[in-house]
Amino acid sequence: MDTRPLEAGSVLYEKSQNFTHAIFPHTGIISLMAEMSDGRSVEKASIGNEGFLGFTYLMGGTDSISRTIVQVPGIASWLTMSDLDEAMQRFVCVREVMLRYSKALIIQLMESVACNTLHTAEQRVSRWLLHADDRLGGADFQLTQKAMSEVLGVRRATISQVCSDLLEFEAIIYSRGIISILNRDILRNHACSCYDRVTEASISTD
Repeated sequence: MDTRPLEAGSVLYEKSQNFTHAIFPHTGIISLMAEMSDGRSVEKASIGNEGFLGFTYLMGGTDSISRTIVQVPGIASWLTMSDLDEAMQRFVCVREVMLRYSKALIIQLMESVACNTLHTAEQRVSRWLLHADDRLGGADFQLTQKAMSEVLGVRRATISQVCSDLLEFEAIIYSRGIISILNRDILRNHACSCYDRVTEASISTD
């Protein structure tokens, strides 16, 4: 296993690309993206230090189910699939933990279908920022409005307005692509209920 930087905007796997490594973020956030033929995109799920990239491998899949992009930079450990196989065969607890996380990620994937369809941009931005804050331990993080618009599948102007509103509510500070969370309670008041359901599923893997 080796540790490598996760650079914002870098593509870790293209859709249908063969897995060579499982990737375990220590910091940073990875997005599994759905991309449309007209060039639009939206995040299906995100992965931080609670999980790993490559969960479909545990279910017999050898290829990535989506394009995976680093949204928030950080560092991650990379483990070859052969070493992952060996670890799961030698240690039952490793396989059990990874399967529990895979279940949580599937719940997140299912939740995103409803969230992207039914909830407002403000609710979804607030939810995403809360998850980011959870994963990054309250640290400031880098995320451009362009990246956020691609993650949520909404216009950049909409993201700009939502961030302006959250700034006015004193929930966040957003300057030059750096986000600071000031008040989680305010963010939770503006987030959709998907935040609680996805968080509960993630906690159950601990």
